[in-house]
Amino acid sequence: MSSPPPMVFATGFVTSLALIAAIGAQNAFVLRQGIRREHVGTVVALCAASDLALIAAGIAGFGAIVAAHPDVVTVAKLGGAAFLVGYGALAAKRAFRPATLAPAAVAPARLTGVLATCLALTFLNPHVYLDTVVLLGALANEHRQGRWLFGIGAVTASVVWFATLGFGATKLSPLFAKPSTWRALDGLIAGTMVALGCYLALS
Repeated sequence: MSSPPPMVFATGFVTSLALIAAIGAQNAFVLRQGIRREHVGTVVALCAASDLALIAAGIAGFGAIVAAHPDVVTVAKLGGAAFLVGYGALAAKRAFRPATLAPAAVAPARLTGVLATCLALTFLNPHVYLDTVVLLGALANEHRQGRWLFGIGAVTASVVWFATLGFGATKLSPLFAKPSTWRALDGLIAGTMVALGCYLALS
């Protein structure tokens, strides 16, 4: 007996939210952009659109292809590990030389650079494929005729999460007028990125 549509949607929503609502490279980047109020809407939209594409690919059956070719995951894992460690090193450098949040005095980062970093943090992380393409794809297909409704629920959770994280972080801007607060945030980001990179390389 198939589950009622509202239940399928809710299952997709809750499952997706549980997977993405954790401290990670992508979330840390969105948080930082929100605090700096730099291209927040574009970053949120890009993250949500990326999840949409990955979840749709998983539901369409691409997850089975990824699972059948572990070498692809290995290459992505090593590349992602190197990128995360490098990004963590940059965050550590910022932590030792913190700045204040002064939008009038600091030129915003170029949109192209922000988008490139966001895409790299998203698609160079093999866990993204395992969570969205493989896991969510497999769970969605368990619902057979309701698999796309499950996917809609999962994508909705992604939109809600990234919008809340990015635009909610803008409220923290006054707190980040002090260099010490930036030092703490960049220190946390550095530790998270390096730890994730080492975990990917060694796992």
